[in-house]
Amino acid sequence: MDKPSISGNTITIPSNLKYLVDVDEFIEGFLQDCGIDESVIADIAISVSELVNNAVAHGNKSSIDEPIVIAIRKTNGKVTITVTDQGSGFDPDEIDDPLADENLLKEAGRGIFIVRALMDAVDVKASDKGTTVTITKAF
Repeated sequence: MDKPSISGNTITIPSNLKYLVDVDEFIEGFLQDCGIDESVIADIAISVSELVNNAVAHGNKSSIDEPIVIAIRKTNGKVTITVTDQGSGFDPDEIDDPLADENLLKEAGRGIFIVRALMDAVDVKASDKGTTVTITKAF
């Protein structure tokens, strides 16, 4: 895969952070078309950016041959987004607490923490064939 691909409410990108702008435009455009408040759009955009960053760096280890799939849907007053990578998976309970004294100055390790703070629900399904993170936000 050498460039993003859009099909309906799904965008698939190569594992490269240069395509994050395409994801942002896709997600924000969808949400704006739905008439969702800008503050909710901002929370969702930040969360998706964090998840895509994690999928590229940790999930697919920046392997350009491994796609990341982002899907969005709006139902019953809420937005649900899934971000799926092809990596070996992770356990979110094993992530260091970014508020612990020994982690306060670390440059990384806050992504899932931020997403959990901004979203109404965060669900992680991991396997040796990939990880799918599903986030939900009411609007």
